[in-house]
Amino acid sequence: MKRTIVASLFLIIACKEEKKEIKTDAQSVQTEEKVVLHNEPNEAEAAKKWLEKSIVDYFKADIGSEEKNMRKITTKDYFDYKMDAMNVDLDVDGSLTDKEFQDKWKTRFDVSKAGVGAGFLITAQDWDKIEVGSCDLELTSKDEYLFNVVLTDKNFKAEYPSVIKVVKENGSFLIADVLQDEPKSN
Repeated sequence: MKRTIVASLFLIIACKEEKKEIKTDAQSVQTEEKVVLHNEPNEAEAAKKWLEKSIVDYFKADIGSEEKNMRKITTKDYFDYKMDAMNVDLDVDGSLTDKEFQDKWKTRFDVSKAGVGAGFLITAQDWDKIEVGSCDLELTSKDEYLFNVVLTDKNFKAEYPSVIKVVKENGSFLIADVLQDEPKSN
């Protein structure tokens, strides 16, 4: 009987100590979140500069390495999604029908803004010089930034509006989603 009581006491004490540790961890997490919130304006500005530079560099790079360059600046999930969107109903290995595409991705992305059959960031197959006409921060949360972006090609007199979601993963910024709108002609 004494052994049962002693064992019960050890168990109670051990449980109380675990609860104290959990409370301490929760307090440190809250402190970390406050620090991140204070740094948001700098992070948002850094995300904006990264996005603008990445877009310009992407369109300046060799056209033969588009896929490799896209993979470098996007999350794995978005890369797979956009590759599926670009290849819908094409006669290539792994291409999906429109319905298969919708079913596969509708729970994670807004498939109506995927740019099905269109390229990454712009809908045109041909372009001259893509520039960032505007890039305005719309919304921010912890490690996520939403930008209203208009890409321009002055020689083709075209504008490509979109909303681009940038996330910070492992200390690097990546494009996590692009909501493509119809291009505008000037």
